[in-house]
Amino acid sequence: MTEELPIFDLLGPEKLTAIIAGFYRRVPGDDILGTMYPEGELAGAEHRLRSFLIYRFGGPPDYLRDRGHPRLRMRHAPFAVDQAARDRWMQLMMASIDEQEVAPEHRAYLEEFLGGIATFLKNR
Repeated sequence: MTEELPIFDLLGPEKLTAIIAGFYRRVPGDDILGTMYPEGELAGAEHRLRSFLIYRFGGPPDYLRDRGHPRLRMRHAPFAVDQAARDRWMQLMMASIDEQEVAPEHRAYLEEFLGGIATFLKNR
């Protein structure tokens, strides 16, 4: 991976929040990801991802305070995360990033970083 960028400082909490909101706005109608979220769980999932990414990108450590160690593989184990789910997650996330008109160098960094996590979470 390239050198870590201070994404929280570069984009700010408002833009990161908008990216996550844009992603979750796309999820309910998606034929792959939409079925993975139990009824009424989207708001909680959005909050957790927003909190995690803000923490991971250099913002306040609220995620650690509220949830402890991320344990991403364990938390995603109940869901069938195959190549199609991984790719769709990235497609929807990158569409949301593009919607926020993130600078090309920051977009490339986010694509590499998030793509690595998405691949790491594959369990099928």
